[in-house]
Amino acid sequence: MRIRWHGHSCFEVGNGVTIVTDPHDGKSIGIKKPDVSADIVLVSHDHFDHNCARIVKGEAKKIDFLGETTEKGVKIFGTNTYHDEVKGDKRGSNIVYKFIINNVNFCHLGDLGHIIDDETAEEIGKVDVLFIPVGNVFTINGKNAWQVIDKIKPKIVVPMHYRVGGLSLSIRPLDDFLMGIDEQKIVRVGNEIDFEKEDMPEDLKIWVFTF
Repeated sequence: MRIRWHGHSCFEVGNGVTIVTDPHDGKSIGIKKPDVSADIVLVSHDHFDHNCARIVKGEAKKIDFLGETTEKGVKIFGTNTYHDEVKGDKRGSNIVYKFIINNVNFCHLGDLGHIIDDETAEEIGKVDVLFIPVGNVFTINGKNAWQVIDKIKPKIVVPMHYRVGGLSLSIRPLDDFLMGIDEQKIVRVGNEIDFEKEDMPEDLKIWVFTF
Protein backbone atom coordinates (compact mmCIF):
# COMPACT_ATOMS: atom_id res chain seq x y z
CA MET A 1 0.00 0.00 0.00
CA ARG A 2 1.37 3.41 -0.94
CA ILE A 3 0.40 6.98 -0.10
CA ARG A 4 2.00 9.87 -1.97
CA TRP A 5 1.27 13.56 -1.38
CA HIS A 6 0.85 15.90 -4.34
CA GLY A 7 0.35 19.02 -2.24
CA HIS A 8 -2.68 20.69 -0.66
CA SER A 9 -5.43 18.01 -0.34
CA CYS A 10 -4.29 15.86 -3.25
CA PHE A 11 -3.11 12.37 -2.32
CA GLU A 12 -2.44 9.28 -4.38
CA VAL A 13 -3.46 6.12 -2.53
CA GLY A 14 -3.35 2.61 -3.84
CA ASN A 15 -2.25 -0.95 -4.13
CA GLY A 16 -3.24 -2.27 -7.56
CA VAL A 17 -6.12 0.20 -7.78
CA THR A 18 -5.12 3.86 -7.40
CA ILE A 19 -7.29 6.61 -5.95
CA VAL A 20 -6.49 10.32 -6.23
CA THR A 21 -8.19 12.79 -3.91
CA ASP A 22 -9.07 16.44 -4.59
CA PRO A 23 -6.69 17.15 -7.51
CA HIS A 24 -5.53 20.72 -8.22
CA ASP A 25 -3.80 22.11 -11.30
CA GLY A 26 -0.80 23.47 -9.43
CA LYS A 27 -0.44 26.86 -11.10
CA SER A 28 -3.72 28.22 -9.73
CA ILE A 29 -2.44 27.86 -6.17
CA GLY A 30 1.27 28.43 -6.73
CA ILE A 31 2.65 24.92 -6.32
CA LYS A 32 3.72 22.05 -8.56
CA LYS A 33 1.10 20.38 -10.74
CA PRO A 34 0.43 16.75 -9.75
CA ASP A 35 1.94 14.20 -12.15
CA VAL A 36 -0.36 11.29 -11.43
CA SER A 37 -2.43 8.49 -12.97
CA ALA A 38 -5.45 6.94 -11.30
CA ASP A 39 -8.36 4.54 -11.60
CA ILE A 40 -10.64 6.65 -9.37
CA VAL A 41 -10.74 10.37 -8.58
CA LEU A 42 -12.58 11.64 -5.52
CA VAL A 43 -13.75 15.27 -5.54
CA SER A 44 -15.02 16.60 -2.22
CA HIS A 45 -16.45 19.86 -3.61
CA ASP A 46 -16.46 21.95 -6.76
CA HIS A 47 -13.78 24.54 -5.95
CA PHE A 48 -10.81 25.11 -8.27
CA ASP A 49 -8.17 23.86 -5.84
CA HIS A 50 -9.95 20.51 -5.34
CA ASN A 51 -11.84 19.63 -8.54
CA CYS A 52 -9.24 19.51 -11.32
CA ALA A 53 -9.87 15.91 -12.37
CA ARG A 54 -8.70 16.69 -15.92
CA ILE A 55 -5.03 16.69 -14.84
CA VAL A 56 -5.24 13.03 -13.73
CA LYS A 57 -3.93 10.63 -16.36
CA GLY A 58 -5.72 7.44 -17.34
CA GLU A 59 -9.39 6.52 -17.65
CA ALA A 60 -10.23 7.47 -14.08
CA LYS A 61 -13.77 7.27 -12.76
CA LYS A 62 -14.74 10.56 -11.13
CA ILE A 63 -16.71 10.33 -7.90
CA ASP A 64 -18.32 13.57 -6.73
CA PHE A 65 -21.55 12.42 -5.13
CA LEU A 66 -22.97 11.23 -1.82
CA GLY A 67 -23.82 7.68 -0.90
CA GLU A 68 -22.22 4.27 -1.38
CA THR A 69 -20.67 2.92 -4.54
CA THR A 70 -18.11 0.32 -5.58
CA GLU A 71 -15.57 1.03 -8.32
CA LYS A 72 -12.93 -1.49 -9.42
CA GLY A 73 -13.51 -3.44 -6.22
CA VAL A 74 -13.09 -0.43 -3.94
CA LYS A 75 -16.00 0.43 -1.65
CA ILE A 76 -16.52 4.19 -1.38
CA PHE A 77 -18.86 6.00 1.00
CA GLY A 78 -19.67 9.71 0.61
CA THR A 79 -21.03 11.57 3.65
CA ASN A 80 -22.46 15.09 3.57
CA THR A 81 -20.73 17.80 5.58
CA TYR A 82 -20.12 21.53 5.05
CA HIS A 83 -17.32 23.81 3.93
CA ASP A 84 -18.06 26.23 6.77
CA GLU A 85 -19.53 26.38 10.26
CA VAL A 86 -22.98 27.60 9.10
CA LYS A 87 -24.22 24.57 7.18
CA GLY A 88 -22.87 25.70 3.84
CA ASP A 89 -24.26 29.25 3.80
CA LYS A 90 -20.77 30.69 3.20
CA ARG A 91 -19.00 28.10 1.05
CA GLY A 92 -21.41 25.25 0.32
CA SER A 93 -21.34 21.54 0.98
CA ASN A 94 -18.38 19.22 1.34
CA ILE A 95 -18.27 15.45 0.84
CA VAL A 96 -16.28 13.31 3.24
CA TYR A 97 -15.13 10.12 1.55
CA LYS A 98 -14.33 6.85 3.24
CA PHE A 99 -12.81 4.17 1.03
CA ILE A 100 -11.44 0.72 1.73
CA ILE A 101 -8.38 -0.78 0.05
CA ASN A 102 -6.95 -4.12 1.20
CA ASN A 103 -8.96 -3.89 4.44
CA VAL A 104 -7.45 -0.49 5.29
CA ASN A 105 -10.12 2.14 6.00
CA PHE A 106 -9.18 5.56 4.62
CA CYS A 107 -11.13 8.76 5.21
CA HIS A 108 -10.53 12.05 3.38
CA LEU A 109 -12.31 15.01 4.94
CA GLY A 110 -11.97 17.39 1.99
CA ASP A 111 -12.49 21.01 3.02
CA LEU A 112 -14.35 20.26 6.22
CA GLY A 113 -15.32 23.56 7.80
CA HIS A 114 -16.87 22.50 11.11
CA ILE A 115 -16.59 20.01 13.96
CA ILE A 116 -18.65 16.97 13.02
CA ASP A 117 -21.41 15.72 15.27
CA ASP A 118 -21.65 12.23 16.74
CA GLU A 119 -24.15 11.13 14.10
CA THR A 120 -21.74 11.99 11.29
CA ALA A 121 -18.88 10.26 13.08
CA GLU A 122 -21.04 7.16 13.41
CA GLU A 123 -21.95 7.29 9.73
CA ILE A 124 -18.27 7.46 8.78
CA GLY A 125 -17.51 4.51 11.02
CA LYS A 126 -14.13 2.85 11.54
CA VAL A 127 -11.15 4.74 10.15
CA ASP A 128 -7.52 3.64 10.04
CA VAL A 129 -6.01 6.56 8.11
CA LEU A 130 -7.57 10.03 8.34
CA PHE A 131 -6.68 12.88 5.96
CA ILE A 132 -7.68 16.07 7.75
CA PRO A 133 -7.46 19.80 6.85
CA VAL A 134 -5.74 21.91 9.49
CA GLY A 135 -5.01 25.26 7.82
CA ASN A 136 -7.90 27.36 9.13
CA VAL A 137 -9.44 30.25 7.09
CA PHE A 138 -11.30 27.99 4.61
CA THR A 139 -11.43 24.87 6.82
CA ILE A 140 -11.25 23.88 10.45
CA ASN A 141 -8.18 25.04 12.36
CA GLY A 142 -5.64 22.94 14.22
CA LYS A 143 -7.54 23.05 17.53
CA ASN A 144 -10.84 22.00 15.95
CA ALA A 145 -9.07 19.32 13.94
CA TRP A 146 -8.12 17.61 17.19
CA GLN A 147 -11.78 17.60 18.24
CA VAL A 148 -12.70 15.91 14.96
CA ILE A 149 -9.89 13.39 15.44
CA ASP A 150 -11.22 12.60 18.90
CA LYS A 151 -14.64 11.82 17.41
CA ILE A 152 -13.38 9.65 14.52
CA LYS A 153 -10.55 7.95 16.46
CA PRO A 154 -8.25 6.92 13.59
CA LYS A 155 -4.97 5.07 14.03
CA ILE A 156 -3.07 7.43 11.72
CA VAL A 157 -3.66 11.13 11.10
CA VAL A 158 -2.40 12.82 7.94
CA PRO A 159 -2.68 16.63 8.12
CA MET A 160 -3.34 18.45 4.85
CA HIS A 161 -4.53 21.78 3.42
CA TYR A 162 -1.98 23.91 5.25
CA ARG A 163 0.57 26.48 4.11
CA VAL A 164 3.62 25.21 2.21
CA GLY A 165 6.30 27.08 0.28
CA GLY A 166 4.91 28.85 -2.78
CA LEU A 167 1.26 28.30 -1.92
CA SER A 168 -0.77 31.36 -2.86
CA LEU A 169 -3.66 30.65 -0.48
CA SER A 170 -3.69 32.50 2.85
CA ILE A 171 -3.94 29.52 5.19
CA ARG A 172 -2.03 28.65 8.34
CA PRO A 173 1.13 26.51 8.58
CA LEU A 174 1.32 22.98 9.97
CA ASP A 175 2.98 24.17 13.18
CA ASP A 176 -0.38 25.43 14.46
CA PHE A 177 -1.70 21.86 14.39
CA LEU A 178 1.43 20.24 15.84
CA MET A 179 1.95 22.75 18.65
CA GLY A 180 2.31 20.98 21.98
CA ILE A 181 2.16 17.48 20.49
CA ASP A 182 4.60 14.85 21.77
CA GLU A 183 7.29 14.38 19.10
CA GLN A 184 7.05 10.62 19.59
CA LYS A 185 3.61 10.75 18.00
CA ILE A 186 4.94 12.46 14.86
CA VAL A 187 6.38 10.39 12.01
CA ARG A 188 7.97 12.38 9.20
CA VAL A 189 7.50 10.12 6.19
CA GLY A 190 8.83 12.23 3.31
CA ASN A 191 6.80 12.55 0.13
CA GLU A 192 5.48 8.98 0.15
CA ILE A 193 5.22 5.90 2.33
CA ASP A 194 4.68 2.19 1.73
CA PHE A 195 2.97 0.19 4.45
CA GLU A 196 0.78 -2.83 5.16
CA LYS A 197 -2.31 -3.33 7.32
CA GLU A 198 -0.08 -5.05 9.85
CA ASP A 199 1.92 -1.83 10.21
CA MET A 200 -0.99 0.04 11.78
CA PRO A 201 0.14 1.43 15.16
CA GLU A 202 -1.68 0.66 18.37
CA ASP A 203 -1.45 4.28 19.52
CA LEU A 204 -2.25 7.32 17.40
CA LYS A 205 0.50 8.49 15.05
CA ILE A 206 0.67 11.62 12.90
CA TRP A 207 2.21 11.07 9.48
CA VAL A 208 3.70 14.32 8.21
CA PHE A 209 4.38 14.35 4.49
CA THR A 210 6.69 16.75 2.65
CA PHE A 211 6.03 18.29 -0.73
